[in-house]
Amino acid sequence: QVQLVESGGGLVQPGGSLRLSCAASGTMFSIYTMGWYRQAPGKERELVATTTSGGTTNYADSVKGRFTISRDNAKNTVYLQMNSLTPEDTAVYYCNALIQKSALGYKYPYWGQGTQVTVSS
Repeated sequence: QVQLVESGGGLVQPGGSLRLSCAASGTMFSIYTMGWYRQAPGKERELVATTTSGGTTNYADSVKGRFTISRDNAKNTVYLQMNSLTPEDTAVYYCNALIQKSALGYKYPYWGQGTQVTVSS
């Protein structure tokens, strides 16, 4: 059973910073792209940032220059450093990973349970 467990959300003032972590555990052969998505109340889930196993990154325009995604392949963990946060960044943040459980298996997307980030004074 593969699990993604997120941590690091919370309440922060505008202009502040938070760092999210997401650790993958369970039986896995390989982890490919890992990323972060977010969903604000009344809105659809949207991509925030992704990173490949080789370190290639991709960001939503709204977070470029403020957020940094990174990963530790040895720990099966992906991070999201969020700086200069604004109230518009308030959302539930979800971790996503494309995982192959066995050498002959397919790649499937897995999701974490989500962590709340609230930016407010």
